[in-house]
Amino acid sequence: MSARLHNRTALVTGSTDGIGVAIARALAAEGAYVVVSGRDTARGEKVVAAITESGGRAGFARADLSLGAAAVRELAATATELAGGHLDILVNNAAMLLVPAPTAEVGEDVIDRALAVNVKAAFLLTGLLAPAMAARGAGAVVNLGSIAGLSGTGGSALYSTTKAAMHSLTKSWADEYGPSGVRVNTVAPGPTFTEKVAAMEEHLAPMLARIPSRRPSTPEEVAKAVVFLVSDDASNIHGATLSVDGGRAAI
Repeated sequence: MSARLHNRTALVTGSTDGIGVAIARALAAEGAYVVVSGRDTARGEKVVAAITESGGRAGFARADLSLGAAAVRELAATATELAGGHLDILVNNAAMLLVPAPTAEVGEDVIDRALAVNVKAAFLLTGLLAPAMAARGAGAVVNLGSIAGLSGTGGSALYSTTKAAMHSLTKSWADEYGPSGVRVNTVAPGPTFTEKVAAMEEHLAPMLARIPSRRPSTPEEVAKAVVFLVSDDASNIHGATLSVDGGRAAI
C-alpha cells in the first residue's frame, strides 16, 4: 500500500457504487481514512468492508443529498466526526445519471432532483467544509464534472447543465479558497464503464466510435486522476479540469 495520503481524511459523496466506489478505494489505498457516503447502508457497509479487508481505513455516513440543506449539514457533521474532527479532502462525486431525453419531455420533478443532487448538495457541502480546511491552511476539493459539461449534447441538456455548473464552481472556488491553501479542481470523465452506463450502451456506441481511444474509461482510471489532484503531486494545480475521456474533449 502506498502512502501519498497518509494521515489525511476524505469524504467521497455518492461512493456506494460506480466511480465513487473506485475513488474511495483508491484514496484508502494511498493511506487516507475515507468516509464513504450514499443512500444505501448495505452497499456502503460493503464498500467499507472491502476497504478494511484490503488494509485501508474507512467509515460509512448515510446521506440522501436530494433532501436539501438539513441532509447536507448532517452529512458534514457525521463525516467530520468519523474522520476524527477534520476533513482534508472532499470529493463531490454524487450525481444523478440521466437517460438522454428531449428537453420537452423532462419533468419538473426530475429537474429539481438533478439540480439538488448534482449541484446544490456540492455547493452546500463545500461551503460547510472548505472554510474549515482554509482555517487550517490546507485541503483539496475535487468536483466530478463531465465531458457533457464541456460540450453540447442533444438530449442531455439537463445533465450537461448540472455538470457545466460543477466546472464553473471549480473556477470560482479555486479563486475563493486557493489563497488559503485549499486547492479545488475538476475531474471530467467521459463514458465510463459502470453498471449504470452499461445500461445505456446503445446511446454511447456512436460517441465511442469517434473518440481516439475507441473505448470507455474504467472507474479505476477516473479514480487515479482524483488521487493525483488531491495529492502533493498536484501541489500547485488550482482550478484545472483533468479529462479522463479517451480524448473526447480534444476532438
